[in-house]
Amino acid sequence: MQRLDSASQDFEARFEALIDHDTPAQAEIDSRVAAIIADVRERGDEAVVAYTRELDRHPATDMAALEIAPARLSAALDAMPAQPRAALETAADRIQRYAESQKITAQSYEDEYGNRLGQLVRPIERAGVYAPGGKAAYPSSVLMNALPARVAGVSQIIMVSPAPGGEVNDWVLAAAALAGVDRFFTIGGAQAVAALAYGTHSVPCVDKIVGPGNAYVAEAKRQVFGRVGIESVAGPSEVLIVADGSGDPEWAALDLFAQAEHGEDSRALLISPDRDFLTAVEAAVEHLIEDQPRHEIIRASLANHGALVAVADMAEAMALSNRIAPEHLELAVADPEALLDSIEHAGAIFMGHRTPEAFGDYCAGPNHVLPTGRTARFSSALGVYDFQKRLSIIQASPRGAAALAPVAAELAVGEGLYAHAASARVRGDEGQG
Repeated sequence: MQRLDSASQDFEARFEALIDHDTPAQAEIDSRVAAIIADVRERGDEAVVAYTRELDRHPATDMAALEIAPARLSAALDAMPAQPRAALETAADRIQRYAESQKITAQSYEDEYGNRLGQLVRPIERAGVYAPGGKAAYPSSVLMNALPARVAGVSQIIMVSPAPGGEVNDWVLAAAALAGVDRFFTIGGAQAVAALAYGTHSVPCVDKIVGPGNAYVAEAKRQVFGRVGIESVAGPSEVLIVADGSGDPEWAALDLFAQAEHGEDSRALLISPDRDFLTAVEAAVEHLIEDQPRHEIIRASLANHGALVAVADMAEAMALSNRIAPEHLELAVADPEALLDSIEHAGAIFMGHRTPEAFGDYCAGPNHVLPTGRTARFSSALGVYDFQKRLSIIQASPRGAAALAPVAAELAVGEGLYAHAASARVRGDEGQG
């Protein structure tokens, strides 16, 4: 891992390079994704099958072979051993209970003129859920994406998840059954996003696509936005640990590993004013890394994007944290509550030594689909509200019409929209009469 020190003359340049999320190959990804989307729009199922055979090495020859029947989802759940099933059900219950607490409700009020103003809340009709399935399978992502949609009242949940070589993960199937997924297609990549956005003979078009994926999935979501809604354009997973030196260096090392094992492009950083603690963490990384089954991925991730950063004090640590705007922020400190007011940007905050980011990934309750790549500066975790629409209600009383009409008419004339002004005035005249 890199060692940075804020007291060094080259710190600013090295820190900026560390938090830079530009992808050198982005132009190539953009054009490749655009071509796939255009092909799926034109050829539909035929294109989806062709890309799935080429890119995922799936043996399917038609879409029927790429859809998994609900009975198979239920069978996967029923076949789970008792202990794994109990863990999956506990996680689902906690995620659902948290989601229930997020529901937006209808509201209205009357102003001083008797006008009724407010909002209705309606779920989107059909949601597309993307669950990654490349270097690892993520049943937790199935729960995190599908359960809030179900709680919101979405009528139909369409799930897509790649099955490289035609192999489907039974945990993912079981999670889909538990979350109430309506249809499940073993397709992934930009072709899956295009199918959800535009529809094919077999895949229904959806109203919103949620869920993380690789760079091609992220770019495909960006390109179909507007045709459908998306929750975010997800980048590589990331964690920032802010430590005061009061914790266990081995715990910190394991937390860095937990993020790094997602992939070689994952980002795992630790900032502390305690230089001895940083050295101890560095030693713990070397001591523990070979015991990790995914140690090759972890080493590549830490070498490419990992860093231990020394700072003058905790105030500087929090200032750098806000510049990073991390997806996951661990406060590995004795008094995490004291730092909350200084946090401006983070996807999720993990408080204290006994709250690893892994709890949030699986079973704490709040969603693990979080803003990455510094987008926590303007976006938030996935939630029930991502599957709900707010419909404004405006009902003018006679007195209200008389009060609003001259205001609306004056503004309309100012914009050169005279029919607007006339439409408002006649309501005001009637209200006065």
